[in-house]
Amino acid sequence: MASEKAPLPFGYTFMAGAVAGVSEILVMYPLDVVKTRVQLQTSKSVGADSYNGMFDCFQKIIRNEGFSRLYRGISAPILMEAPKRATKFAANDKWGKFYRELFGQQTMTQSLSVLTGASAGATESFVVVPFELVKIRLQDKASAGKYNGMIDVVTKTVRNEGIMAMYNGLESTLWRHILWNAGYFGCIHQVRLLMPKADTKKGQTVNDIVAGTVGGTVGTILNTPLDVVKSRIQATVKVAGQAPKYNWAWPAVATVAKEEGVAALYKGFVPKVLRLGPGGGILLVVYTGMMDFFRNMREAKA
Repeated sequence: MASEKAPLPFGYTFMAGAVAGVSEILVMYPLDVVKTRVQLQTSKSVGADSYNGMFDCFQKIIRNEGFSRLYRGISAPILMEAPKRATKFAANDKWGKFYRELFGQQTMTQSLSVLTGASAGATESFVVVPFELVKIRLQDKASAGKYNGMIDVVTKTVRNEGIMAMYNGLESTLWRHILWNAGYFGCIHQVRLLMPKADTKKGQTVNDIVAGTVGGTVGTILNTPLDVVKSRIQATVKVAGQAPKYNWAWPAVATVAKEEGVAALYKGFVPKVLRLGPGGGILLVVYTGMMDFFRNMREAKA
């Protein structure tokens, strides 16, 4: 990662990750709305609630609900993206240093990159779960009339389901982030080794776009089944005395595969990979740029 050029304090790593995350969400959020709608669709969905793919979903949302619906629920992700992405990159940086010292390695290796990414993903999960739950419930058309916004979701969820309901889907979120981050950071390391060394700032940007996009794509391939079940777990309102259909990650994966077929585990894959592939490139470019900016700023003050 960029932080290996010259170590920077935790605060700079955190801020760089926050700026990168907000930049990515502002550009790519409509694809996340479409992805969630397609993932929540079941065989019982009909009419305006039935989508034949990404473009059909886009068209029906805009035609039936208005263009602004593509940005419904963005307040939660905006508030989430700063701590989420900041935690992702800062945790990756800290875990990387920890594992290098633990295994006596001077530089990162492929296996350490995967291990570091997985550890960063697990760390990140604890930050994002409540925000993810709010986002999913606001994006789900079935609950569109139940909530007036982010605060209303939190208030009603806590009142009706209990405070711990804000952490519904924690286990599936852990698996989702472990798999995505392992693929993302592991691929970034390998792709950077395979690409010609950049001698210019423009060349470095191109390398980062390619590495981040490949990493985001591989991470998406690995974690989409867990993302599908996470969306369903968090969209389910728990009722006292009733066992939810979707509760734990891997049993939920088995349920979806049995009832809807294995392909259903990749519902929403196209909008998801279109977001997180290029989105991974945006993340890496902005993060690297911010780290270079902070590094140059500190050197100028020295």
